[in-house]
Amino acid sequence: MRVNKGQFHGLDFDRQKIIGNYVVDFYCKALGLVVEIDGSSHNEREEEDAMREAWLRNQGCKIIRFTTVLVLQQMDQVMEDLEEFVLDNYR
Repeated sequence: MRVNKGQFHGLDFDRQKIIGNYVVDFYCKALGLVVEIDGSSHNEREEEDAMREAWLRNQGCKIIRFTTVLVLQQMDQVMEDLEEFVLDNYR
């Protein structure tokens, strides 16, 4: 909800966006930014995730990942980290 409808620096994020053969958790088209929230479904899928991430980067996407635990327990920190990532990568 904190990145919905332009609430985060006026940027629009789509949830569960299809890019190629992949579904990303959040995507900001204006920045080509993928935000992934990694829960237990990513355990033991390091190779598959690495291939997926490489493909997305090859398409021009930048990717930031957060754990589900961090999102649930420290959302303010997640938002600060996301803001820092955007400022560092898109100035």
